[in-house]
Amino acid sequence: MSSLGILVGYFLPITANMSTIFAVLLVFVGCCSNVVFLETLVREFPGCGNIVTFAQFAFIALEGFIFETNFGRKKPAIPMSNYVIMVTMFFTVSVINNYALNFNIAMPLHMIFRSGSLIANMILGIIILKKRYSMSKYLSVAMVSLGIFICTIMSAKQVNVGTKGSDDQGVYAFLHWLIGIAMLTFALLMSARMGIFQETLYKQYGKHSKEALFYNHCLPLPGFLLLSSDIYNHGVLFSQSTPVEVPVIGQAVPVLWLYLLLNVITQYVCIRGVFILTTECASLTVTLVVTLRKFISLIISILFFKNPFTAWHWVGTGVVFLGTLIYTEVWTSICTALRGSEKLKKKKT
Repeated sequence: MSSLGILVGYFLPITANMSTIFAVLLVFVGCCSNVVFLETLVREFPGCGNIVTFAQFAFIALEGFIFETNFGRKKPAIPMSNYVIMVTMFFTVSVINNYALNFNIAMPLHMIFRSGSLIANMILGIIILKKRYSMSKYLSVAMVSLGIFICTIMSAKQVNVGTKGSDDQGVYAFLHWLIGIAMLTFALLMSARMGIFQETLYKQYGKHSKEALFYNHCLPLPGFLLLSSDIYNHGVLFSQSTPVEVPVIGQAVPVLWLYLLLNVITQYVCIRGVFILTTECASLTVTLVVTLRKFISLIISILFFKNPFTAWHWVGTGVVFLGTLIYTEVWTSICTALRGSEKLKKKKT
């Protein structure tokens, strides 16, 4: 067997069934296409994050209400009070991440910045769980931090260069951008805290990922009443977009409503793919697949939408993903697999 075959066998064992391959396809197809539809909407109306988030939550909540809770007849395995805490954090993270796009945050920077979840998880793990990590873990987090710092600095320069008009307008645009960075940072830390909270819940009550998925999307729905005017206004704007005929139903639909529907469906496909993958594969494989998916999404965003991306952005991106792969110990696994290949060859000779 070749070294490549052994490596593939390590990450996707031969015993893996078709559902594993299907889950990987769902993650790549769902998540990558979701980024395209989201950026299409954001480019048309930069402030449409609330209506996108609401549509995603409503769709996943409806699906979970029917198939997970059996129309509300199935009782939750985890106490509802814990879900209220989890949902508050989840709702906050989702809204802030989407709303940050209103503050001169380009989609590539948005994706790169969210790759800093390793940093947030490590910091809160040390503070809250009193964890200690190996030197390779600290090195990987330092690399991710450096990569995000490079991309952030380069994007800050582009904000200044791209702003035309008086110095006051340039300062305003830069401060506007800084607010977006602060929002992403807060959401990153809140997301890490939510992950630690989920980890403690799963240890106490067992893993109920699909149940958590439903309640995380169902319970926050009343919170969107606070954003109802913004959601309604963007709904009106969506309705005024250019109509396109849908072949299946033979009706003309405003194109932005069609993009929103496709965004919601692909978001669901993405989340379901990750869920199936976590039940079928080791966490290392899941992390590797998600990391590669982020990288492909970034490339698609740059090429398809012609987002400004300098050589320094590429350097920063490369450092971020290299640090992420070191964190997941992919290189150690590859070396182990290669050593196993050499031992196997020696035995045969």
